[in-house]
Amino acid sequence: MTIKLTDRETLVRLADAYGVASEYWGYDGEKRTVEDSTVVKVLEAMGVGDVTDENAEYEIWKRNNRDWYSVLPEFTVARDDRSTPLRVHVPDGYGVEVKILFEKGGQTALQQIEDNTPAREIEGRLIGQAAFLIPAGMPLGYHRLFAAVTDFDGRTEEFYTCLALVPNRIDAAYRGPRAWGMMAQLYSVRSRDSWGIGDLNDLSEMGSVFGDFGADFLLINPLHAAEPVGKMTPSPYLPVTRRFFNPIYIRPENIRETAYLSGPQRSLVVWAGEKVKELSTQNTLIDRDAVWDAKREALDVIYQAGRSEARQRAFERFRETEGEGLENFALWCAINEAHGGKVPARLRDLHSPAVNRERSKLAGRIDFWAWLQWILDEQLAEAQKTALASGMRYGICHDLAVGVHPNGSDTWSNPDAFAKGIGVGAPPDMYNQQGQDWSQPPMQPVMLPALGYAPLRDMARTVLRHAGMLRVDHVMGLFRLWWIPTGNTPDRGTYVKFDHEAMVGILLLEAARVGAILIGEDLGTIEPWVGEYLKERGILGTSIFWFEKNEDGTPKYADKYRDNVLATVDTHDLPPAAGYLAGEHVDLRARLGLLVEDEAKVRREAETEREQVLARLKEYGLLGEDASEREIIEALHAYIAQTPARLLGVSLVDAVGERRAQNQPGTDTEYPNWKVPLADGTEKIVLVEDLPKHPRVVSLMHSFSAALNR
Repeated sequence: MTIKLTDRETLVRLADAYGVASEYWGYDGEKRTVEDSTVVKVLEAMGVGDVTDENAEYEIWKRNNRDWYSVLPEFTVARDDRSTPLRVHVPDGYGVEVKILFEKGGQTALQQIEDNTPAREIEGRLIGQAAFLIPAGMPLGYHRLFAAVTDFDGRTEEFYTCLALVPNRIDAAYRGPRAWGMMAQLYSVRSRDSWGIGDLNDLSEMGSVFGDFGADFLLINPLHAAEPVGKMTPSPYLPVTRRFFNPIYIRPENIRETAYLSGPQRSLVVWAGEKVKELSTQNTLIDRDAVWDAKREALDVIYQAGRSEARQRAFERFRETEGEGLENFALWCAINEAHGGKVPARLRDLHSPAVNRERSKLAGRIDFWAWLQWILDEQLAEAQKTALASGMRYGICHDLAVGVHPNGSDTWSNPDAFAKGIGVGAPPDMYNQQGQDWSQPPMQPVMLPALGYAPLRDMARTVLRHAGMLRVDHVMGLFRLWWIPTGNTPDRGTYVKFDHEAMVGILLLEAARVGAILIGEDLGTIEPWVGEYLKERGILGTSIFWFEKNEDGTPKYADKYRDNVLATVDTHDLPPAAGYLAGEHVDLRARLGLLVEDEAKVRREAETEREQVLARLKEYGLLGEDASEREIIEALHAYIAQTPARLLGVSLVDAVGERRAQNQPGTDTEYPNWKVPLADGTEKIVLVEDLPKHPRVVSLMHSFSAALNR
């Protein structure tokens, strides 16, 4: 498929028809024009066919009139608080009746309403439009639309598509007093019994600790699945799938069957743990590969030992509930395991005879990889139960990554859902002046309606199952994403629109079903109307102290913050407060060659920023002269406590005095992203057991609680 257009204006109109931007506003307020070559590559990646000067007008018209080519829309979203018109298209003069078939049984006929839209000629046939009304107050859920079309001879043909009836908004975050919670990178927070990495038992322990301190939630990094064998990608934001979880977070000793192992079997598990447990007390970079090798060895022993009949039936029910998605993911893991960490070319088509043969051949290993997800589900449920029992209002807050690995399970099992030859990222901004390429293939906005948005629906349901809250990383991805054609630098991309009514509606529906809160990470370049839209739907935004500025560049006054946000001092993409105050965000970027502006200028600006911050804290009476680092960090948290934000978050790295960044955007191997274990300002390891009595943690918890109660 190639696009060969000689006229820029025609290319722009073609791009508009597919939601591809030909120009955009940069972070500095300047309008930028997207190169023709970028627009063409993006359109081709979306599956736009051969377009030339001769057929361009027809292709643009066809795209803009696509609803007229089918009786029912491919996918319909309606809010529960209002009546929604539904437009159907049939040969002019034909009769049509429409019903809703509810997912839990029952049906209702829709009332036809007046629609005087003239008929149109579609591929040589006159097509008319009829309108029906989906009434307000219909039950939430994924229902089916049914249309019966009757021709002039009385013959009837039936059509079906999906209808998502979604809540207009979720109000959980707005009920009761405002809440606060802790934020932690789970992999970095170990205990003495951890296997070299923070796990779900450590999550349970932290939930209990911070629940006792009065926290209402514990926000953690994404726990999405990574590579099953071979080298594991450190970034939790580049998973092989967003639907299933990473078994590296399993605590083997907490699996019920471990208690019934024979002596020799138990010894094998103990020996496997001894290989990596000592890493938990060392300030060395987290070695996911060594940890997973040891855990997989132990988990294999526990799995092979078998289960009671009741436990086996519970496992089978879990597999039945998760269905084809789990089976395909487990198959992908088994294929990778059997073929050295990759999928051979002959096995890249899920529906091929070769893959079917492999499914039979690897049945035992497919069972193992599915079993791991069942164990994860049990331990995630226990973590949420413990957090709620400790007094937390919401419990665990999971994090949803923007996308998936280009060679992961999702792209293998559902290739039509993703664009090829494209990476997702971000254009240049103040902190990443070269832009960012996250190496993730975007979902195909033109394909999602035909798929009933199943990839999004299934993923959201699984992630929210044992969560009281969900943070959506880069929430603008539900509205538009920055697409970067392969071979282009991050600044040579463009925005592609998604159907935000459908994307947001699905997340709202899944959250409403479990009573969860949604938080959108709305940092960076955000169109003004998006913030209002999210607020209207009950989705909280994000405010980071370092990013909240007045027009003159000084820190924004506390009472000027938005109320519908999670307000925090910092984020995982910046050094902790101690490091930021020391200028580590400049030092690190300078060392890695990431600065575009003059280094001396950037350092002067950082020093000015620090002086302005200290001045603001003193202005609010939160800081005295010659304050210590600990006192400044506590004052920063007391400051955000004075904002009207509905949710407040405290980073665990700030609580212990850590200085090192967890992640430096714009780097891959240049910095040990997502490998830094939790330590204090002297780089002494801080374990989960240390947290309840850690002097800086206790001091911050007390000062923060006092600030909240003023």
